[in-house]
Amino acid sequence: MFGLGGAPQVTSQQKLQAAEAELDMVTGMFNALVNQCHNKCISKQYNESDVTKQEALCLDRCVAKYFETNVQVGENMQKLGQSGAFMGRK
Repeated sequence: MFGLGGAPQVTSQQKLQAAEAELDMVTGMFNALVNQCHNKCISKQYNESDVTKQEALCLDRCVAKYFETNVQVGENMQKLGQSGAFMGRK
């Protein structure tokens, strides 16, 4: 479709690179979530072998807030990207 206004073809290599980048991003987000919520909710003394009810509630809230915030940031970045204001393009 050269010169006919068609979308450029995405190669298998580009698809693989995009999938790897997405996996890296998700892995990084998961690791950050684990670190932040563990530091906030789990006592460093490990007095009990199991997670306590209080720790479990804290972890549930921490994870929920982390994902809610992540969704809101993603939506705002998408809006900025669509408006052309992201990275000074406007």
